[in-house]
Amino acid sequence: MPRVALLQMTTGIDPAANAQAIVAAAQDAAAGGAAMLFTPEMSGLLDRNRDRAAAQITSEAQDDTLAAVKAAAKASGIWIAVGSLAVRRDDGRLANRSLLLTDQGEIAARYDKIHMFDVNLDTGESWRESSAYAPGQEVVTAQTPLGRLGLTICYDVRFPALYDELGRQKCDCIAIPAAFTVPTGKAHWHIMQRARAIEASAFVIAAAQTGTHEDGRQTYGHSLVIDPWGDILLDMGESRGLGFAEIDLARIEDVRRQLPSLANKQAITGLDQT
Repeated sequence: MPRVALLQMTTGIDPAANAQAIVAAAQDAAAGGAAMLFTPEMSGLLDRNRDRAAAQITSEAQDDTLAAVKAAAKASGIWIAVGSLAVRRDDGRLANRSLLLTDQGEIAARYDKIHMFDVNLDTGESWRESSAYAPGQEVVTAQTPLGRLGLTICYDVRFPALYDELGRQKCDCIAIPAAFTVPTGKAHWHIMQRARAIEASAFVIAAAQTGTHEDGRQTYGHSLVIDPWGDILLDMGESRGLGFAEIDLARIEDVRRQLPSLANKQAITGLDQT
């Protein structure tokens, strides 16, 4: 039964310090018997001052955080699902990108966040992710020590069609790394994460940012592991650090046998299911 580790972070504006935290977590996760480590959205840099952040964002090939985490994966002998990094694409635009690293430090998959967080909250918070980042276009899955893993990021969780497709692709686990705001987290985080697990009959692994960050934002925390029945196996609350959970892959087939919703799914005339 594979074990996973989740790193709940309060990522700051110094990429070197953030990289150091992930490297230390990889070592501790491996020592704790985890086959995979999951980190939150924007693990390498979280800075709402876009002029200041721009100087720190590079291509994958030049990203010092990614280089450090790749080396840590190989040294620790552990797979790492980097929730996301801000990277500069070949066309000069930015991407909010998840990177899946093997235990040899090689990139097994990349996923660029599809749904941009463009919202105005009654609390006064306003976010326009699309003003800096280009959305991805591809659904991405990869084979891992946990079976087939589907990659998503944060705001994606509000768009069930993506998870419907991951269910169709028979994902065993789905990663939903996040930097959720406090008001939306309190209202919706647990409900939506459980719903995505139930709909796809898959484990959801959601590593999250938490606390008050150097750039002034506050994030909700509550990194979660949820089983295919919707039961919460791990809730890390608001504290920083590592959490562990066992992934019983036999549970997936047990749930799909009892409730074969994926097998029973029917096309509905007039409904766009793309």
